Amino acid sequence: MTYDEFKRRSCFGLEELLAFAYGTLVDDPPEGFVARLPAPPFLMVDRILEISGEGSKGRIVAEQDLRLDAWYFQCHMPSDPVQPGCLSVDAIWQILGFFCVWRGALGSGRALGCGEVVFNGQIRPFNRLVRYEVEVRRFTQLKESGASIVIGEGRVCVDGEEIAEIHGARTGVFRGIAYPDYPRRSANSVGGRMKE
Repeated sequence: MTYDEFKRRSCFGLEELLAFAYGTLVDDPPEGFVARLPAPPFLMVDRILEISGEGSKGRIVAEQDLRLDAWYFQCHMPSDPVQPGCLSVDAIWQILGFFCVWRGALGSGRALGCGEVVFNGQIRPFNRLVRYEVEVRRFTQLKESGASIVIGEGRVCVDGEEIAEIHGARTGVFRGIAYPDYPRRSANSVGGRMKE
């Protein structure tokens, strides 16, 4: 699809999310279109049912189909398998990063933190579907640095029951921090504090 088509879409299926993760979704990417979603098994969504934005606000609804043999059930915890709660938080960060790029941000996405996280349930191997709902409270593109920041409120539901709230989730997209020549040493092969 073209870059203009990408920015006009209101939903994305698994094939499209995988293509985005591998950098092949957009046929005519602008310079700096380097942000990616994680590839499986760390990709925490199978589809984006709804993505919309107006001004600094927006909304994203995504889903993940659960599998009995998911990698995290195999190791967390033996004899008591449960999806780690941090993966639900990461799913919200993934969705918010995708939102930034969909709104026109150029660069690489990074999770920036969150406020309060409240867990009041769990995800087990025989659950079927996780639904992520995110209300974008503020999306900003910074003219000087070219960075974009998004802040959202997330809800996580499993099989129709709310099990988590992620308040003040923050993700950013920054130019000049990509490390595409991994595993070779280069300017971005060592991390540390990002410049503002």
